[in-house]
Amino acid sequence: MKILVVGGGGREHALAFAIKRSPLCSELFCAPGNAGTAQIAHNINIKDSDIDAIVSFCLENRIGLVVVGPEVPLALGLVDELNIRGIKAFGPSKNAAQIEASKSFSKQFFKKYSLPTAEFDVFDNIDDAKNYINKKGSPIVVKADGLAAGKGVTVAQTEAEAIDALKEIFIERKFKDAGNKVVIEEKLEGEEASFLAFSDGENILPMIAAQDHKPVFDNDLGPNTGGMGAYAQAPIIDDELRQYIIKNIMQKTIDGLRKEGIIYKGVLYAGLMIKDKKPYLLEFNCRFGDPETQAILPLMNSDIVDIMLASIDGNLASKTIKWKKKYAVCVVLASGGYPIEYDKGKVISGLDDVEKLDNVYVFHAGTAKKNSDIITNGGRVLNIVGVDEHFDKAQKRAYDAIKLVSFDGMHYRKDIGNKARKYLGIKL
Repeated sequence: MKILVVGGGGREHALAFAIKRSPLCSELFCAPGNAGTAQIAHNINIKDSDIDAIVSFCLENRIGLVVVGPEVPLALGLVDELNIRGIKAFGPSKNAAQIEASKSFSKQFFKKYSLPTAEFDVFDNIDDAKNYINKKGSPIVVKADGLAAGKGVTVAQTEAEAIDALKEIFIERKFKDAGNKVVIEEKLEGEEASFLAFSDGENILPMIAAQDHKPVFDNDLGPNTGGMGAYAQAPIIDDELRQYIIKNIMQKTIDGLRKEGIIYKGVLYAGLMIKDKKPYLLEFNCRFGDPETQAILPLMNSDIVDIMLASIDGNLASKTIKWKKKYAVCVVLASGGYPIEYDKGKVISGLDDVEKLDNVYVFHAGTAKKNSDIITNGGRVLNIVGVDEHFDKAQKRAYDAIKLVSFDGMHYRKDIGNKARKYLGIKL
């Protein structure tokens, strides 16, 4: 079967890596891909948001399965367009993708189906939103309603900071139409975790839990990013909590969507806040997480293509996933200045040395090939993943490998995985 992966980030390289191992995959393509996917697939120069061009490519090349990585093409209805033409596509429909594409839709859905979440309200103008902030006080969370590449959320410590976020959204139009509305909610205290599951619209097949690190600097300081690193299995979610999340959040959501006339197929990704061993929903995403995927998929022993096809065909109930009894720690190497302004075109050195290491994976994100060099081509450039049966050794593998890599302006968090150590009884 010919398979196309849509997207060009670290998540898509990790997906391509897992798909390439499947005996069901005869030929692999990525659109647009990056310098890493070029090593294992055919990169196609098509933007992930160019729906018409992707559909045409699939028809001309007899693609048997399309795997959609990013949220934007899902929200634009790529899966719907492919299905109309008889092409199998892994990912939710445009209607189902609202669970991520509209925070107001998702929060109102949470409320209707009694899913545990923060108190909130939705506003379409700055004056009412300001009044709400003044009434509620701080800290408080301000979210642009639509898709903003993980950067549309401000966790404001003061009312002034919250109102500045409103000005960015409503007046400066920083997020364009994604900021036509805002969701303002109470700030939940606790520790964040990511929980992903495959769905066929009726059944779910959960993955192992992961933990993302969104702020750019150590100790969760600085502005939010798309994610600076992740690890899996996240020990904050033990077996008892895992079963609660599966039953009372993930399955309940799929059932609720079906009652709304929405058959959700693909990956459902819950962003959770864990407090006193209780989970609260921060948000849902309609796709694989980035960088969680880079930590989860190296631990998967099962054939991901077989599972994806079962999701599409409604056969997930007959499937299970086998996992390695190991941990994976993923650290993102970012361009200087990210997540604000950054330069591209910096030559990356040391990758050949890293790729010789055992139990270390390199997933490219913002990279490109220029002559014989691999250069930076985005904010998040590389994902370095260490794997081991012992968490501290997995963490050490990742950070030891990073010492071999360099490019001008490279920066990364030095504390990815430290939160897990207290649950595992490992000293810092």
